[in-house]
Amino acid sequence: MRIVLQRVSRASVRVEGHLVAEIGPGLLVFVGVGHDERGDEPDRLAEKVCHLRIFEDADGKMNLPLADVDGSVLVVPQFTLYGDWRKGRRPSWIGAAPPELAAGRVEAFAQSLEALGARVARGSFREHMEVELTNDGPVTLFLDGADL
Repeated sequence: MRIVLQRVSRASVRVEGHLVAEIGPGLLVFVGVGHDERGDEPDRLAEKVCHLRIFEDADGKMNLPLADVDGSVLVVPQFTLYGDWRKGRRPSWIGAAPPELAAGRVEAFAQSLEALGARVARGSFREHMEVELTNDGPVTLFLDGADL
């Protein structure tokens, strides 16, 4: 799994003009699933995301995890995180897992976050989404489950 994580003051997802998910302060997490992922990656990445100390403390230092700031998480599936653009001008999506596998893995990640106490909203799988966010900082991180 690959994740692009952004600290946000707010984020939302719309599908066909309809609001499907919305959070206030917290994390917007784009999640891509690859062919070669290990079965424990959703749990390991959820643990990492929940405990990352990327929120500011009283001294203005990034020292607090999500739970300490009463934040939420918006999980958005994004197969394009596995796009390969090294050849030609059109990215290849061959590294992305098939939708049948990816949907279950993204949901497993969201459920793992919830099991750790996070409030989780979800984008829509296999839909054209309009994602709106206000990046706080900005703080944006890339995590690859293969590196954990």
